[in-house]
Amino acid sequence: MLEWKALYMAENEVNRYSQSQSQTPVPAHEGMTIVDLLSILRKHIITIAVTFVVILGVDILYTAMSPVAYTTTTQLFATYNSSNDSANSSEQYSGSSYIMSQIKSYPDLAKTQSVLQPVVDELKLDTTPISLASQITVTNPTNTAFVNIAVTDADPSTAARIANGVAASLSNVVEKSLYTAGSNSAVKLSIVQPAQVPTKQSSPKWSLNILVGVLGGLIIGILAALLKDVLSKKIQDESDVTDIVDAPIIGRVVKDDILAGSSPVVVSEPGSPIAEDFRRIRTNLSFSTPVEGTNCRLVVVTSAGASEGKTTISVNIAAALAEDGPRVLLIDADLRHPSVAHKIDIDGSAGLTHVLSGQAAVKDVIQRYWKPNLHIIPAGPKPPNASTLLNSPLMTTLVANAMQQYDYIIIDTAPMVVANDAVIFMKQGGTLEMVCRRDQTLKRDLHEIADELETLDMPVTGVIINCAKENKKALENSNYYYYSNSSPAEKNRKNRKS
Repeated sequence: MLEWKALYMAENEVNRYSQSQSQTPVPAHEGMTIVDLLSILRKHIITIAVTFVVILGVDILYTAMSPVAYTTTTQLFATYNSSNDSANSSEQYSGSSYIMSQIKSYPDLAKTQSVLQPVVDELKLDTTPISLASQITVTNPTNTAFVNIAVTDADPSTAARIANGVAASLSNVVEKSLYTAGSNSAVKLSIVQPAQVPTKQSSPKWSLNILVGVLGGLIIGILAALLKDVLSKKIQDESDVTDIVDAPIIGRVVKDDILAGSSPVVVSEPGSPIAEDFRRIRTNLSFSTPVEGTNCRLVVVTSAGASEGKTTISVNIAAALAEDGPRVLLIDADLRHPSVAHKIDIDGSAGLTHVLSGQAAVKDVIQRYWKPNLHIIPAGPKPPNASTLLNSPLMTTLVANAMQQYDYIIIDTAPMVVANDAVIFMKQGGTLEMVCRRDQTLKRDLHEIADELETLDMPVTGVIINCAKENKKALENSNYYYYSNSSPAEKNRKNRKS
């Protein structure tokens, strides 16, 4: 057990940052860039893919279930039917004008009972004129004397027979019964292009429908991704964090049952991939700057809200650092919800609370764990005045003395939504590492905390993503994915997963 210097009384009170400092204005929202859009789409690629497959599948199913139909067209031409064979040009001109005025009504005339009932009777169709009208499309191209009759039917030969029958019936009605009963009318309709039996189906149109399905699936998928991103209240990946917090990602820890154990992973499973995640964090922390005037790096660990894994991260970082030989001290400064002692299964009945309240000396509560160079100060029992104790000169002195004795000090503090205790230790030169848990950390809380720390000029130094998505693809064909020095327990755990 290290013998510490006697604690001395410091200044009467610790300088606090004034809450009346001018607030840093929130920057105006800059419009979404192409890079931002691509980042959102990449983040929700599964949503886009699922939506695309569903829309395209529905489109294909609808097309496959649609009845097959064939369409054919008969074309008629209207002429002036003069009773005088030697009609002059003036009469021909007035006749043409008359035709152009009358022919506009023929598309509607063709669907009347007067035209369609004779067709039903002659072709012995099992339908009514009203039903038959729904199969017919009649058009008069602008400024022409043509009338086009298109008929759609499930049978191609029936479609052709109906089209020709309707053309003949319309011509007969126009010429013999529409204008002057018992005499020929001035308008004559001649079939210039009889309907042919179609050889290709007109519907369903597979190519068009598939194109619509593809485009619709992509558009709806992108809209679904954007909507999901807007409505998402929790952190889903690293980009959600970096969009809010201007700090680098110093580590990613995937979700694994091994983290629920009562000892750090570098102790229980030193050859596991999770242990390597914490060794990576250890390496990144080694590049941080020591507190001025010391060789010690003060690392303050916190989170936005509760249950985000900050204590688990703190314990494992401390063990990973001690594994390499440096002198490491882990302090449980979360006096409102002590958990370090429970996490590593040590006696937590006496701890920091007793020291700060003058009931015990540091040497009475500090414990050695796993290695001679790893020391733990548990929180002890919950005090009624946690903020007062942590802001006391005694706490400042304790940390200052510890920085003369250790290479690393890891301080596990309360979540920022509960209290900003982390700021107390940052004033002594510490770096702030924010733990963000995927699908747990609220974006709103992280926004508010980032703004508060920016106002205090104590921004987040680094971010650790807890329960990050596991990326096995990069190592799935590599010898590095499963470590050769894995313990039997680790190998059994992997075998159970596979």
